[in-house]
Amino acid sequence: MKRFSAQYIITNSGPVLKRAIISTEDDGTIISVDDTGGDLKETNSVEFYNGIIIPGFVNCHSHLELSHLKGVVAQNSGLGVFIDHIRSSRAISSDRILSSASSADKDMYNSGISLCADICNTSDTFLIKGESKIRYISLLEVFGIDPDKASGRMEEIIRVSQKAEEMNLPFSLVPHSTYSVSLTLFRTLLGMSMKNKVTSIHFMESAGEKEFLVNKSGPLMISYRKSGLLPSTLETVKDHAAAVLNEVTGSGNLILVHNTFADRHTIRSVMKRKNLYWCLCPGSNAYIETSIPPVNLLLEEGCEIVIGTDSLASNIKLDILGELIALQSDFPDLAVEDLVRWATLNGAKALG
Repeated sequence: MKRFSAQYIITNSGPVLKRAIISTEDDGTIISVDDTGGDLKETNSVEFYNGIIIPGFVNCHSHLELSHLKGVVAQNSGLGVFIDHIRSSRAISSDRILSSASSADKDMYNSGISLCADICNTSDTFLIKGESKIRYISLLEVFGIDPDKASGRMEEIIRVSQKAEEMNLPFSLVPHSTYSVSLTLFRTLLGMSMKNKVTSIHFMESAGEKEFLVNKSGPLMISYRKSGLLPSTLETVKDHAAAVLNEVTGSGNLILVHNTFADRHTIRSVMKRKNLYWCLCPGSNAYIETSIPPVNLLLEEGCEIVIGTDSLASNIKLDILGELIALQSDFPDLAVEDLVRWATLNGAKALG
C-alpha cells in the first residue's frame, strides 16, 4: 500500500480537501481518501507534495499521427493556409512518423494524461497505442468534398477500422468537419456509425466555415481551388446545426471540437442533440487563428465542456495543464475546480 498527500486534493466528488491522505494499492488503485481537516500529522510512509493532487487528465482531442509536423506550419496563418500545409507535408517516412508519435505519447503520459480520444486517418499509430500506458479510443476520421469519391473514402477508412479491430483497439468512424465532407459521404458514414459510443467532429473552428457553407466563398474555398480538390458538383450541409442534427449519428456521445466561433443561435440549435460535449483546444486556436473560444457564452448556455490538445502540427506541446492555464489566463474568473472537472471527469464521461 502507498499513501500520498498534498496541500490540496480535488476529487470531483466533493469540496477541495486540504492535506487529505490518499491510500492506494501498489498498482495505483485508490483505496480511500481520508479527510484530515487540513491537520496532517507527520505520518510514516506518506509522500507529501507541495501542490495539488487531481484525477488523471483526459485529452478529448489529439492527432498523434501528425506529431512529426511540429513546427512545420507557421503560427497565425489561418485555417485555410494550415490545411494547405498539412496536405503538402504529410508524406514522410514511416520511421519518422512512428518516432515522433511515440515521443508524443510518452510526453502526454508524463504530463498526466491517462485517457485520450485520438483522431486517425491511418493505422500508423496503432502499435504505439497498443503498448501505451495511456488508454486510447481511436476516432477514425473520414473526409472528402467530392461526392463521386465518397464510396472510395469509406473503403479506405473501413480498411483502417479492420486493422483496429484485429488489434483489439476501441474505435469509432467519424466525420472530419462540416466543410470537408460531402453530403453523400456524410450519409454513407451515417449508415456505418449508427452504433457509435463516441463520435467527434471539428466544429466552428474558423470564421470562414460559415462563409464556405452559405456562400461557397472565403479562405476555405480558395484553399480547395488551389489544391485542385474542388469537385464539379459541390454539395455541402446547409449549416453547422443541420450537420449535427441531420447528418451525424445520434448514437452515443458527440464531441464538438474547437467551437472557436460558436454563436448563441447555433449553440441553442445543436443542444437539441442529447449527450453533447464541447471540446476546447485553446492552444491550437491561438496557434492557427489567434482566436479563443467563447467560454462564457458556452457556460451561459449550459454546455458540458471538455479539453483537448489537438496536434503538434498546431500546438507547442500536448499538455492539458497548459490548456487550462491558457483558459484561466483569458478567463480569470474560472474556478480551478471547474477547470479540473472539465479536464478529468467530464472528459471521462464524454469518452464513456
